[in-house]
Amino acid sequence: MTAQPGTLDPAPAVSPPAETSRLYQEGLVAGVIGAATIAVWFLILDTIEGRPLYTPTVLGTALFRRGAGLASPEALPFSFEMVLMYTWVHGLVFCVVGGIVSRLLAVAEQKLDLGFGILLLFVVFEFGFVAAAMVVAEPILHALAWPAVLVGNLLAAAAMGLYFWRRHPHLRIRP
Repeated sequence: MTAQPGTLDPAPAVSPPAETSRLYQEGLVAGVIGAATIAVWFLILDTIEGRPLYTPTVLGTALFRRGAGLASPEALPFSFEMVLMYTWVHGLVFCVVGGIVSRLLAVAEQKLDLGFGILLLFVVFEFGFVAAAMVVAEPILHALAWPAVLVGNLLAAAAMGLYFWRRHPHLRIRP
């Protein structure tokens, strides 16, 4: 079907592959925003305490060296290798989370009654993460101060939420 001169074509439908690509791109961008937000938060805190990049060094050591040297984390030397490795994994995890959220928001746009459930799932996930971190990574949290971890996660979630809110201005969440 062709458009007649002087008439407007309706907006072309987005093809499923293009929609999937858009969702992946949106998830990656949101993940990078979240990872960068929490990284900057801890860089600021670490710099104020006079130990720039201390947090990714501690977390990288815990993750890749199974905590070797964390008996006294305040004496842990700076390791550029640990910072890079942890930052890479941290960014990947946030990109995966961003991709999952992007897909869930696409579902919520199609089925508006699922929006509140998805929001509730996020809240449970966030507090579940903090609780699990307190149990599994107790020595690390003593070194990092769990309130800073909680605030960092909330800042990252807020930054990602703002990005998604701007990308989905018509999405409304109602209980």
